[in-house]
Amino acid sequence: MAFEELKKRHAQVWGAAPFEKVAGTIHDMHDDLVAHLAPRPGEQWLDLACGTGEVAFRAVRAGAVVSASDLAPALVDTARQLAADEGLELTLEVADCEDLPYEDASFDVVSSSVGIIFAPDHPQVASELGRVCRPGGRIGFTAWRGESGVGDIFRAMSPFAPPPPEGAGSPFQWGDEAYVEQMLGDWFDLRFAEGNSQHVDEDAREMWELFRDNYGPTFTLWSSLDEERRAELDTAMTEMFERSRVGDRIAQERLYVIALGTRKA
Repeated sequence: MAFEELKKRHAQVWGAAPFEKVAGTIHDMHDDLVAHLAPRPGEQWLDLACGTGEVAFRAVRAGAVVSASDLAPALVDTARQLAADEGLELTLEVADCEDLPYEDASFDVVSSSVGIIFAPDHPQVASELGRVCRPGGRIGFTAWRGESGVGDIFRAMSPFAPPPPEGAGSPFQWGDEAYVEQMLGDWFDLRFAEGNSQHVDEDAREMWELFRDNYGPTFTLWSSLDEERRAELDTAMTEMFERSRVGDRIAQERLYVIALGTRKA
């Protein structure tokens, strides 16, 4: 099923705000994923839906030869600047994880940190993961648990957002091990781990504003509303974060799954 118009919007929406500020709040997830994949010097590594490059940069520092791609040109531009600032050498390019420009079996490792899960055509994503990973190679990606904090965020925003296109997969489906087995079990021998990237702060409004102003889809949604609806969204989201308060601080649980696989021969 083609979602070309949706993906054209995604390419703009995801780059509409400085995502690197949000990515910094899940640095522990990136560390966790890369540690499970255990980069080896010289191996060919592909990071998909790379955002502003956080996982890709970790692999480069560990000695891997890294290519990284994202659907959003603005995110790739930011990643290139951040890599240049640190003196990191890798290939960064715009690409669609449902239609990758790479040869079959060309990578030892394929990774993604809560990235590929947002592509709408899940079977096509699975097919591309299987195609570009060499036999015996490794994949690893993270996905949010739908019943945890990030799911709460999306549920609280849903009354303000248009419905997704018919047939588009939900990112939270990838946070279910049985679903991942269904999607990828023919290609990979799979195993799973789980983590919790807590978002901790003292002020619920500041937590919402960080997400609102720096996460492209949310910034685009909020900007599309009239003044009254913006205020309603601000109130709803502040109340949602406030529900995670314990004493003088808020600690929102953000459970995630790490799906890890070895490519079958």
